[in-house]
Amino acid sequence: MQKEQVAEMHRILKEYHQYIVERHADTLLPQYLGMYRITINDSETYLLVVRNVFSPRLKIHRKYDLKGSTVARQASDKERAKGLPTYKDNDFLSNGQLIQVGEEKRKKLMEMIQADTEFLSSLHLMDYSLLVGIHDCTATDHDCNDSFDNDADNDADGEEDEDSPGSGNAGVPTPPDSPMVASPPPIFTGDLDPAIEHFAIKCNDQCPRTEVYFISLIDILTHYGVKKRTAQAAKTVKHGAGAEISTVKPDQYARRLLDFVEKIIE
Repeated sequence: MQKEQVAEMHRILKEYHQYIVERHADTLLPQYLGMYRITINDSETYLLVVRNVFSPRLKIHRKYDLKGSTVARQASDKERAKGLPTYKDNDFLSNGQLIQVGEEKRKKLMEMIQADTEFLSSLHLMDYSLLVGIHDCTATDHDCNDSFDNDADNDADGEEDEDSPGSGNAGVPTPPDSPMVASPPPIFTGDLDPAIEHFAIKCNDQCPRTEVYFISLIDILTHYGVKKRTAQAAKTVKHGAGAEISTVKPDQYARRLLDFVEKIIE
């Protein structure tokens, strides 16, 4: 974490906690589990632990980072070359992608996004994104637990004998409180598990493909201060006053994202 983000975390923590409690956790905001400071040779590093938006048993087939802006908001060629690229707003539109959940779920989803963005705006926060991950249920069954299997395979391939030369652990016993290896999650049979799929929503019956959407607001720790005001001025000069640049005032940022989301959720 950068120093500015650490400061923002301390600044908003009281209001964040109160908001989560008042909403009974009915929110798309990140679920912060802890923040740790590690000091090595007088150098401090902060680690923020956040609940995973995605599921350990459902493979993500497409992933989007949405800000409601269309200026320079498309994945680069380098990003597209990745196994699971993070696409952006213009990619979402050009792909003809929609989030099809039906009227009842749409109403609840829009209410959460509106409440969350109004809360972030009240704290002068901006530059956050709506993360959308899509699991295609028509993919082969073996995709469902790929994320866990890959982690297990990587651990096995990279494992060294504790007593082998160069391992750095020769003669060091395993502490009795060391965590046990996690067991694989249950096979997905069609029902979502709130414990591991908190941010998941199923598509409706009219969706051309059977999909599960994972939706959450992320990267919420950017304060609209002098640095962002300067960036807004520079981008306005470059792209023009009418351009939908990503760096704008918090209330305008929240409204624009909400307007964008209203058009893509059915």
